[in-house]
Amino acid sequence: MRADAPNVAWHIDVTVIKLLDGTKAYLHAVIDNFSRKILAWTVAERLDPMNTRDVLVRAARNLEHAKKAEVYMDSGVENLNATVDELFAGDALRRIIAQIDVSFSNSLIESWWRSLKHQWLYLHQLDNVATVKKLVEFYVTEHNERMPHSAFDGQTPDEMYFGRGARVPDELAARRQEARKRRLEHNRQQACDQCSRQPGEDVAA
Repeated sequence: MRADAPNVAWHIDVTVIKLLDGTKAYLHAVIDNFSRKILAWTVAERLDPMNTRDVLVRAARNLEHAKKAEVYMDSGVENLNATVDELFAGDALRRIIAQIDVSFSNSLIESWWRSLKHQWLYLHQLDNVATVKKLVEFYVTEHNERMPHSAFDGQTPDEMYFGRGARVPDELAARRQEARKRRLEHNRQQACDQCSRQPGEDVAA
């Protein structure tokens, strides 16, 4: 599914990160469906429902008054418990269980997990939770603020979420056209030995 505006649909999930000493770190995060912006995240030493509640509370601060977000999650114990249930008793959030309330999975955030792990975390020595937190913080900032997304014609998640990147696709298209023009002009100015030799001229000469 694809939302047509920010804060219409979110996806929340937790992933396990194995550390060098055999212990684990648990990363909770909420991603906005429309913009792919990471709205909130946390890294913890144990699987705790309070971490799910914490990231949802922080993400909900972005909601406009009287706006309700659908929150897609799986049926794990970190999501279905009294601590988290309280958040859905109000008017701000509506819980939707993937593959139960809807037929599809929570794949949007699972795809982000793969990018985070294989393109960044697994390139480093994950020796403790503090290291993981520092690495995740860097990657989230890069993802939200600096990494252009192909689905948005080069706009970043922040530009999509805050609606300030409308000019980006046109600017990139103009730059591509100008770069192609310069490349063609450069290539036409180059002459290889074969092309520069006169008819009948011996190569050895």
